[in-house]
Amino acid sequence: MFLLEDTDMGYDYETLLKRARSQLPEVASKQERLEIPRLSHAVIGMRTLVFNFKEVTDALGRDPQHVVKYLSGEMATAASMQESRAIFQGKFRPDTFQTLLRRYMDEFVLCPICKRPDTKIVKERRLSFLVCEACGAKSAVKQL
Repeated sequence: MFLLEDTDMGYDYETLLKRARSQLPEVASKQERLEIPRLSHAVIGMRTLVFNFKEVTDALGRDPQHVVKYLSGEMATAASMQESRAIFQGKFRPDTFQTLLRRYMDEFVLCPICKRPDTKIVKERRLSFLVCEACGAKSAVKQL
């Protein structure tokens, strides 16, 4: 095991660590680039309203209608959009939405090759592809 002492080159561990961190690119130093905002929801009667749905879909970089269609299909319920909120028929807990949004991200947002969120969905004829702007990978995604 190699120990760096102050007498070797005049540097201590803390100085070298700060120097190394200053040379890292900004993307590498961030913990997570894609953070989904905490859902603001309420259950009113037999409906669940997600008030900040547009904010969540903007963070994902996806069309709100696409996300609503996915969630309503996974929860087997009807859903609609009104301004920046989504309305789902039935009573649902916030952890249900978080789990399904994580699954949506894995399937329709994150690149399967490099795992970065820098993707977009491109439709060619009747097929949809997930195109990564970071690594250039192109992979098919299922139709909703």
